[in-house]
Amino acid sequence: MQVSVAHHPPNTAVLVLRGSLDIDTAPALKANLSRLVERPTPRVVVDVAGLDFCDSMGVGVLVTAHGRAAERGGWVRLAAPSGFLRRLFDTLGLSDYLPMFPDVPSALKED
Repeated sequence: MQVSVAHHPPNTAVLVLRGSLDIDTAPALKANLSRLVERPTPRVVVDVAGLDFCDSMGVGVLVTAHGRAAERGGWVRLAAPSGFLRRLFDTLGLSDYLPMFPDVPSALKED
C-alpha cells in the first residue's frame, strides 16, 4: 500500500491510499493516522479511491482513528469509497459512524 499526505488549512490533512489495506499494511496506516489525529482538533480526509482491497484490520484502523479524532474535537472522513468498501461498512453497521463522501473536495468543504 502506498500512503501520501497533503496538508490543507485549517489543520486538515488528506491521506491518499493506494493498493491493499490489510494485515500487512494496516500498521503503516495506523502510524500515519496516529500522528495526524494527535493534533488539536484533527481533521483528516482519507482518500480511499485507490484501494483495491480492505480487510478487518484496515477497517479497525480507520474506525479507531475516527474515534480518537472525535475525542479531540475533530474527525476522520472517507472520500471516494468503492462500492465494495461502502457495502463492507454498511454490513458492519459503520456507515453512520464513519462519514463517507463522494470525493475529496466534498469531504473537505462539508462541516
